[in-house]
Amino acid sequence: MTQGTNPFESLQSQIDDAAAYLDVEDDVIERLKHPERVLETNLTVEMDDGSLERFKAFRSQFNGDRGPYKGGIRYHPQVSRDEVKALSGWMTYKTATVDIPLGGGKGGIIIDPAEYSESELERITRAFAKELRPLIGEDRDVPAPDVNTGQREMNWIKDTYETLENTTEPGVITGKNLASGGSEGRVEATGRSTVIAAREAFDYLDKDLEGATVAVQGYGNAGWIAAKLIDEMGATVVAASDSSGGIYNPDGFDPVAAKNHKNETGSVVGYEESEEEITNEDVLTMDVDLLIPAALENAIDADLAEDVQADVISEAANGPLTPDADAVLEDKDVFVIPDILANAGGVTVSYFEWVQNRQRFYWSEERVNEELEDHIVDAFDSLVETIEEHDIANPRTATYVVAIQRVADSFEEAGSFP
Repeated sequence: MTQGTNPFESLQSQIDDAAAYLDVEDDVIERLKHPERVLETNLTVEMDDGSLERFKAFRSQFNGDRGPYKGGIRYHPQVSRDEVKALSGWMTYKTATVDIPLGGGKGGIIIDPAEYSESELERITRAFAKELRPLIGEDRDVPAPDVNTGQREMNWIKDTYETLENTTEPGVITGKNLASGGSEGRVEATGRSTVIAAREAFDYLDKDLEGATVAVQGYGNAGWIAAKLIDEMGATVVAASDSSGGIYNPDGFDPVAAKNHKNETGSVVGYEESEEEITNEDVLTMDVDLLIPAALENAIDADLAEDVQADVISEAANGPLTPDADAVLEDKDVFVIPDILANAGGVTVSYFEWVQNRQRFYWSEERVNEELEDHIVDAFDSLVETIEEHDIANPRTATYVVAIQRVADSFEEAGSFP
């Protein structure tokens, strides 16, 4: 893993790679490589002991050509301005990949939430919501959960916004719990799209998913749900890891039981069905049919990519491969399903939630999952058509060709307002 790769530069490199296959003017491409605006704010919040603490926070609105800005809010010590800009760009092309009428945004606070009480986190979240208030709204910018945030934080943001605006507007944010206007199927959506995309890739490559071996790096929400669902499809999960380390059993193990162990102990390490404790790097380089990186960005750099042995990679995380790693894996004929397709289930079901909020009419989980399946399968079909039409070896580049063309078309058809 490399800490030196700038994620925003990675995004721009990916756009440049795709632009070579597009009939889009250079000045338009240049516009599509930068956010429209970035909020940087300092939150000063009272702690439980009465002291004041300052937190730096960001919100990047990358592109709104196709609809309101859309993207999560993460709480993590490594949050930075460039990371948030990159993530908002990836979200722009993610929403375009699955062809939903939204743009791209992202936000974050530089914080380790494990170091703060629930009441402190609530005050920090509400302070951020107050700063976001002029920017967000169901027709302007719709945040959602991301790393270390979830339904609780989204409910706090919704309540703060509605209280200050003296309104009822559940569509101002997605990823809420059901009682606050959330959608059925939202919790499983990212992991579900990751495995749907993997299933389609195995079919395209004429590989059998039944009995295929799987390694999952990162056992948070997306990772463990992907493990559970791929196991239900007949594959065998043989390795998994979290920030504390990894577990391995060549005969496979129960992904749900491993998650229960993590809930009880804080880590998958020590799970009784594991035959061997391994490192995160071991998981990423294991000889398996399918690798699911589901942690943070830049997990695999060029050096580590040389040791990757998986045949297919489905990116549950955002930006888990550096551009140099992509090039190495392309030379090794590893089929990489890019994050902007593989993990697009989260934003797709967030879109469904937003639609339900606007209509005040809510869907069953069965309908949500069926609609999600249609969007991911259609997106994968568009990827395959683009690969074959342009003879593109790298699936990521082909996906960006589809997405950038859709955003560029929206911009050019709208005309330019001085």
